[in-house]
Amino acid sequence: MRLTEHPVLRFERGREVTIYFEGKPIKAYEGETIATALHAAGIRVLNYSANEKRPRGLFCAIGKCSSCLMVVNGVPNVRTCITLVEDGMVIERQRGKAKLPREAKPPEFRNAKVVKADIVIIGGGPAGLMAAIHAADAGAKVVLFDENPMLGGQLVKQTHKFFGKREQFAGVRGVEIARILEDEARKRENIEIFLETSAVGIFQDGDEKLVLAVKNNRELIEFRGRAVIVATGAMEKMIPFENNDLPGIYGAGAIQTLMNTYGVKPGDRVLIVGAGNVGLILAYQLIQAGVEVKAIVEAMPKVGGYFVHAAKVRRLGVPILTRHTILRAEGKEKVKKAVVAQLDENWRPIPGTERTFEVDVIALAVGLRPSIELLHQAGCQIRYVRELSGHVALRDEWMETTVRGIFVAGDSAGIEEATTAMLEGKVAGIAAALRLGIADESWLKEMEKAQKDLVEFRSGPFGRHVLEGIKKALIGGVASE
Repeated sequence: MRLTEHPVLRFERGREVTIYFEGKPIKAYEGETIATALHAAGIRVLNYSANEKRPRGLFCAIGKCSSCLMVVNGVPNVRTCITLVEDGMVIERQRGKAKLPREAKPPEFRNAKVVKADIVIIGGGPAGLMAAIHAADAGAKVVLFDENPMLGGQLVKQTHKFFGKREQFAGVRGVEIARILEDEARKRENIEIFLETSAVGIFQDGDEKLVLAVKNNRELIEFRGRAVIVATGAMEKMIPFENNDLPGIYGAGAIQTLMNTYGVKPGDRVLIVGAGNVGLILAYQLIQAGVEVKAIVEAMPKVGGYFVHAAKVRRLGVPILTRHTILRAEGKEKVKKAVVAQLDENWRPIPGTERTFEVDVIALAVGLRPSIELLHQAGCQIRYVRELSGHVALRDEWMETTVRGIFVAGDSAGIEEATTAMLEGKVAGIAAALRLGIADESWLKEMEKAQKDLVEFRSGPFGRHVLEGIKKALIGGVASE
């Protein structure tokens, strides 16, 4: 199931190691996650649900759901989608609610390491990286951390070329943009980077913001700064249908992670649900990896993504079935079939229009929702904004929330594209440095330019609804109905 050839990507795997899955040796490579190695070995069932004992498999691949929890070296509830393999590691399926073994000694979180900076940035995706680079260039000392084992966020799995202006990486593939931004961040001496580090909460401690985090599930770290930028991204949405929890049903991003980041085929035959840009681009990426895409189903009466993406997919022979939805997945331990049906004008399935596809993967490209948990915990005012795909923190034009000193950028501020995430990160990074009195007034022009670029990028037909949502998300804006 590992890819050895790809028209765009080259997979550089680390040293070969051996992990043990329920007593069976499995080949793995340093630098890849546990879930990836198991998937490459054909193992789909990672755990069983607590109540109904139903099988569960990989779903999000970014550590934001519970589908990949397993027992690793005797410790339960390990997020195997973001935990890297180690030679000799012992892995077992988790069956319901697991307990720590009596002999296990949990980490003693005493004498936490303290890391101080002017600005603490949570999230190392396109928004967080751009915020760090520009805040640092404006003179701020910055600490940037991410719970994943690599920087770049969604960029590391995007093989398509971006639209827009040259200065916004037009014509450059997402994977290459991730490398460029990481290189820029790492060469700045006033940016300190931590990976595999998960934020626990944001607190006010005197004049400082305290961000508690845990590194590698073992080490407690106190990140302290006068400002915090939250760029935690988003997580996949789910839709209701029969057997929607079977292994083999993935969020679109998880498939891209397996395929484009780690070079592992998700399966052989795929049905995609959702014909927005993500679903259309995913179809093309699957074909690049030698996977057969049976069809794309879309509940709306027309394709939601760009025409150029839809045309490319159709030219490759993939049917796009509008006004269709998935009714159920079939299979016991993993997906074997998908049943879809046509919808009437009231969004009800039309009897007699059912079609069955023999697939081993169902990809859900049905949208994302902002990850606002830390912002909510920190006391930022939250509002539901449909146009931004969920609950978001209210903010001003400088991306500062209702809690002074806490800024937001990227998908955690509302679901858009990577280009807008980078521009928002630039605004937030400069704004935080200005607010702290670190950046001089010349940076105002640079921030205003980024704000202007944002308006211009959103001026097309796909950006109008976003602009409406942003009006509702501004402090003092009109709440959505």
